[in-house]
Amino acid sequence: MDKSAFKEHTRYTITWRTADGKARPADIYVYKLHDDFMIARLTQKNGYLYKIAYADVLKIVKEIAVPAQNQFHIPGPVLDAKTWKDRTEMARYSSAPHMGK
Repeated sequence: MDKSAFKEHTRYTITWRTADGKARPADIYVYKLHDDFMIARLTQKNGYLYKIAYADVLKIVKEIAVPAQNQFHIPGPVLDAKTWKDRTEMARYSSAPHMGK
């Protein structure tokens, strides 16, 4: 996969290759796209943000655009590429004003 296959503030069901080399299904919410990776939240897991390389995504099963009023927001500097230079995951709370969070 490459960057053009994804959009920011969109939910995806994907098959991806995890750090242990296994292909696994995942539901993600994409916050930010960078040249070689995206910042996404695994929606069915612990709520952490993850750095996912496009090359690790094997297949997109489903794509759902999130309406503007339901989008989750995180401060821009947290999503910058330089913040993620030496990280693969981060615990971070996000909010969606329309949803009371």
